[in-house]
This record gives sequence, structure tokens and C-alpha cells, in this order.
Amino acid sequence: MTPFNGLGMHLGNLARLSRARTRSISPENFTGEKGKGGMATDGTGAACARDLGVGWKISPSIRIAPGETRTLADVRGSGAIQHIWMTLTGHWRHSILRIYWDNQETPSVECPAGDFFACGWGQYAQISSLAVCVNPGSAFNCYWEMPYRSGFRMTMTNIAAQEMTLYYQITFTETDVPDDLAYFHAQFRRVNPLPYKQVYTILDGVRGQGQYVGTYMAWGVNNNGWWGEGEIKFYIDGDDEYPTICGTGTEDYFCGSYNFDVGKDQGGYREFTTPYSGLAQVIRPDGLYRSQMRFGMYRWHITDPIRFERDLRVTIQALGWRSGGRYLPLQDDIASVAYWYQTLPTAPFPPLPDADYLEVI
Repeated sequence: MTPFNGLGMHLGNLARLSRARTRSISPENFTGEKGKGGMATDGTGAACARDLGVGWKISPSIRIAPGETRTLADVRGSGAIQHIWMTLTGHWRHSILRIYWDNQETPSVECPAGDFFACGWGQYAQISSLAVCVNPGSAFNCYWEMPYRSGFRMTMTNIAAQEMTLYYQITFTETDVPDDLAYFHAQFRRVNPLPYKQVYTILDGVRGQGQYVGTYMAWGVNNNGWWGEGEIKFYIDGDDEYPTICGTGTEDYFCGSYNFDVGKDQGGYREFTTPYSGLAQVIRPDGLYRSQMRFGMYRWHITDPIRFERDLRVTIQALGWRSGGRYLPLQDDIASVAYWYQTLPTAPFPPLPDADYLEVI
């Protein structure tokens, strides 16, 4: 029997023995080396531990200055990231997470931290899914398995005008990686407002073989009434004008139905969070300063990945209703994160918007 490499973990193989080696990087062990944790003599907790000394939570976090990029992890060898936990101060869209695989100069993950963990509005929302969990008070957890062959580098950039504090733990396994495992990718986009009669692009420019595995959207509505009649479309391997996969409505794609509405007597929109999909956040107007409704939704294609051989483009329409029972093309504030696996190299992403454009007000 082929030795178990410790990847693809689930309840069914949890009892299997493996030669894979578990390592974890945090501010208490910046390299993740064996037997090197808790050795810090200076850090953000040094003053608190002044009566206790080394080993007593001297370096639980880091501080990142405005405009600074900090390397959170720089690992050599083959293996896979299996869990990321972090919590951070400041504006969640002003903390930019990037991951580079196998010495690439182009990041395969480039995303504001809040949106990467399916919290795009800068406010806490409980998320209980297989791929991402967000827990009180601002605990971001990611369980996407992320294999690499010669190493990875993870950075965080603070584009805010204030210093930020970051607590984090990156748990990975050192092991052999089969030839048929692709590389994890995540790309952020935002358009505010969406131009009239234009579709919103979730993902474009992908080149290579792989599978699309998830979508997060932070959708701010600029009109009254229902906003989710638009269809999501997947253009696969050379599709031009018409896609191979066409959805039936926005809430349908996110595994809901009929406007996510359970009736006025039960509160109207109903949040939900499940292993594969959720409407995790509904920010309701208070009638004074919040004039718009805001929604946070996720859909993970864990059991139904959308596979492509050469290229992929993903779009979604923004449609509401106007008089006479006609569709109204909306001009909403829409942001998204696309998650997928593919072969390298990674094509360069569109330039990330600046801090002012990213800011949620």
C-alpha cells in the first residue's frame, strides 16, 4: 500500500498513520522550525510577561506600520497549508493578504483579509462552513488545503494610515505532493457603482487547467426592492458569447430561494450559514444614516467543482425590478472573491484598487 501523505484530510482517514510532519508558524515561532516555539525575548507581550520571562507569551502578535509589508511565512520544501487563523485590528479591507507558490513573483492569492475570510463589510458575521469559519469576536479561520512543491511565501500589507496589530497562526504539513494536485488561488474585485447595463466580472484571465471552488460576494444595494434576479455565468475553455453554465438567479446560485425572504411576519431576509453556502450577513438600514442594505454571501463548490482545461471567466448580472414587471439593471456596490485551483504559472491579477476605493463607508 502507498504510504499516506497526510493530505486530503477528513473523518474517514483521520485514523491513518502518516510520515507527514506538522509545523506551525506564529509570532512565537516565525519559521515554524521544530522545537523553536516560545523562545522569544522581545515582542508585543514582553511588558506583560516581565515578571515571568521567556516562554510566557512574550510575542503573541506583530505590529505592521502604515505602508509596510510583513512576511508572515517563508517556507521551503513540499507540503500543504492546512489551516490559517488570524485576527487583526483596523479596517479589514486595508489589510492585504498575498500568497506566492513555488518562488513565483506573481501572487496566487491577493485579497483584503476581511473579504478573503468572507467578511467584506468590516463587521463581524458568524460563518460556519467547511472552508471558512468566522467566530467571535473577529476570529478568521481558513481550511482550504493549499499544496506547494518547493515552498510558499505569505505576506500582509497594511495600506491604512494607522498601525495595525495582527495575531496569526499558519499550520502546514511537510510531505510529498502528488503530481495531480493544483495550486490554490483567490482574487478580489470591486466595482462601485456598477455601470448601467454592465455585468459584474467575478473572474477573468485565468489560463491553465484547474477547478473553480468558491465565491464570496459583498453586495451593497443602491435601489429599493429585490436586487438578485441576475444570472451567474461560467465561460469555460473558449466560450465566447454564451457560457457553458448559466444560473437562474443570484439567490439560487447561493443555494437560497425566493429572495432569501421568509416573510415580513418572520423578519424578511433570513441569514443562514451552512457547510457549503450561506447568506451570512444582512446589514439592514436603520432609517437614519444607513440608506442601503448590504449582504454577504458565500458558495463553496467543494462537492461540485467547476472544472476547466484551458481558461475560465465568471460573471454575474445585477438585476432588480422596474415598473411594468420589467428587469432593472442595477448600479450597485459589488465586491467579490473568486477561489480556484489551477496549474502554474499564475497570470497577473488586475491591479488592486487603492485604499480610498477599497474603503467601506
